Amino acid sequence: MSRKQDRVPRQMRLLQVLETGGGGSGRHFVDLCRGLTAHGHAVHAIYSPLRAETRFVEELQALGLAGLHTVAMTRAPGPSDLRAWRAIRAVMRSAGPFDVIHAHSSKAGALARLRLPGRHVPRVYTPHAFYTMDPGLGTLGRRVYGSIEKLLARTLTDRVICVSADEYAHARALGMPRKKLSIVVNGVETPPADSRATVRQALDIPMDALLFGFVGRLCHQKAPERLVAAFVRVAERVPHAHLLMIGTGDMEAEVRRQVAASGQGTRIHLTTGFTGVEAMAAIDVLTMPSRYEAMSYVMLEGAAAGKPLILTDVGGVSTVLKDGENGILLKNADDPEALADAMLRLSEPGHLARHTAAALTRAHSPEYRLDRMVCETEAIYRSLIA
Repeated sequence: MSRKQDRVPRQMRLLQVLETGGGGSGRHFVDLCRGLTAHGHAVHAIYSPLRAETRFVEELQALGLAGLHTVAMTRAPGPSDLRAWRAIRAVMRSAGPFDVIHAHSSKAGALARLRLPGRHVPRVYTPHAFYTMDPGLGTLGRRVYGSIEKLLARTLTDRVICVSADEYAHARALGMPRKKLSIVVNGVETPPADSRATVRQALDIPMDALLFGFVGRLCHQKAPERLVAAFVRVAERVPHAHLLMIGTGDMEAEVRRQVAASGQGTRIHLTTGFTGVEAMAAIDVLTMPSRYEAMSYVMLEGAAAGKPLILTDVGGVSTVLKDGENGILLKNADDPEALADAMLRLSEPGHLARHTAAALTRAHSPEYRLDRMVCETEAIYRSLIA
């Protein structure tokens, strides 16, 4: 064998595990599986069908993975976790052996890392925002869940991949050892720029409307109710303002009731007919009032598309947002007045034009690139099996 052949990295057999099946963690999961497959690795994926979004499943199925497996995993802890753990172990035995097992988010992270004695297979964990980052969790909740995360990281994990410096700092504050931690910032492809008319026409949004956009799960973390309350205040003063909300989740019924009671139902468009990437060109200002994040995919996609941003001061925001230049940074609070004020500021044509111009100049940062994320993750795997 030649020296050149000796230097060719060997194919790895990889198992990726996720419970949520949508949102930013789902986007990361699909992109990582696709990128690793393109690099020549044999990638198997386990997901739970219980909360999996249709588009997420369709994208996974289209990747041509070495193996695609379903294991019913519930979001909340419960008796079914033992059955799910056994099912995951069964996949590991029947489809393995694997070089690396990579679990994503808290439930899959716990189930895939718990193991019996035997051959050691490196375990990698990406939290996609520790549950303990939620400011509303309370002292007892942070202590309990933080202790579990620290124990798993110290005893059953070879590497924890944080997706932002803020998430890394949180992991250190929980007591996770520095040697177990790495940072790999999420990466995205630049959203298409030619879908503005298509999206607006499909949703009956006037072409000259000022469109604020939200993309994400309708859940406590993403705080969609903050945005609806703020938009009602904006709509009273800006007749051409509209709000596009893309997503679904356990707060959907509550959000729909809030929209119906707002009197602005014709100007608030709630849909799952487009992804955030597909709709980004139609949005004028991306507005994400999350209560906590590690590194929001939607934020990165908005930045890559050159959109002005209105964001709460949560994990990873400093990566893309310079307050007062390409967007507005808000205190993380439930009072909608500050959010409404920020939206009103960017409703003024001069402010919007300046912020848009600044956002466009920052739109092609290499930090946002998807291929960088895949390569850095791959390098971590190789370091663990060397």
